[in-house]
Amino acid sequence: MPICSSYLLYVLNVRRVKMTEQAKNGEELILDTIPTGLTSNQFQRWKTKLMRQIIEANKELWMILSMFSIIGIMNYLLTGQQMLLQLYVVPTIFSAYFFGRRHAVLTAVASILLVGLVLHFNSDLFKDMEQFNSASGQWYEIMAWAGMLVIIAYSMGTLYERQALQMSELQKTYRGLLVILRHFISKDKYTENHCYRVSIYSAKIATYLGLAPQQIETVRAAALLHDIGKIDIGREILYKAAQLTEEERETMKKHVEMGADILNLAEAPLGKIIPIILAHHDKYDGSGYHPTSGKNIPIEAKVLSVADVYDALVSDRPYRKAISPFEAKEIIVKGAGKDFDPRVVDAFIKAFKNGEMEIPDLMI
Repeated sequence: MPICSSYLLYVLNVRRVKMTEQAKNGEELILDTIPTGLTSNQFQRWKTKLMRQIIEANKELWMILSMFSIIGIMNYLLTGQQMLLQLYVVPTIFSAYFFGRRHAVLTAVASILLVGLVLHFNSDLFKDMEQFNSASGQWYEIMAWAGMLVIIAYSMGTLYERQALQMSELQKTYRGLLVILRHFISKDKYTENHCYRVSIYSAKIATYLGLAPQQIETVRAAALLHDIGKIDIGREILYKAAQLTEEERETMKKHVEMGADILNLAEAPLGKIIPIILAHHDKYDGSGYHPTSGKNIPIEAKVLSVADVYDALVSDRPYRKAISPFEAKEIIVKGAGKDFDPRVVDAFIKAFKNGEMEIPDLMI
């Protein structure tokens, strides 16, 4: 129990350290106490983030405790009832891989304390091990094992954090290249700013939907390039002030496949956004560009579809003026179950109520 309590306190302390780093970077914080003077929407937003933080901490704690439990059971069930010290390397490596150096070292220390307590109160578990015939030999072997475990934890954790840093830098470079590509391919200001706004809206909706961070980044990338196929569409169609004819609409529909063809020239990671771009005009009931419907549409494409339609409604177009965000929201809500996945619409509504579906002009 003391080990569990210590670990929980450590996890919460790590969260505070991360929050301090966020503050230095100008990011939003999750406070340990309920802030005062908040509106109902702001309070709901704070509550959602706090619950997300608690759930994340619980996941870490549950994983580590589960590993200790499994290893403890194995220790008592194995023939000879010997403490297989090597097994404690497993939770240490897992902690390093999933949570980094601090958690790995903490797990190693917790393992050492656990073995020390068991050895102190029940030394019979070591009676079959020849090197533990004397008290001095026993503690010498334990200290050697403990030192090696801490070294493994520190080394593995350091390697993990270096890899995570490199991946973060690659992701930043990747996003930067996408932005450069967006400026290069955009034929007009409407399309350029539209793709940028849709990428932000998509990321917000995906976050409220509970998608994994990697999925959110994929949605963001797909949104930035979802209209790349329009580069091969004539300006007379793109800028037409009147409604498109049936033939022109069919030509416009081709921008989806054109975009996929362009991206096919690139290898991963751009290749993984092709299915999203191909399906972002598909409707939940199967009445979209393709007959695909329901669960057959990638969830990322469903998110992009809602964000794309919302921005199109609240933005000026050559053939019509923008409508208000509230009117656009009602159109999205009415389309749930027909045009859009109801789950995605629910996430959109949550983001809208919390003021996430607004972008200041200075960001564009």
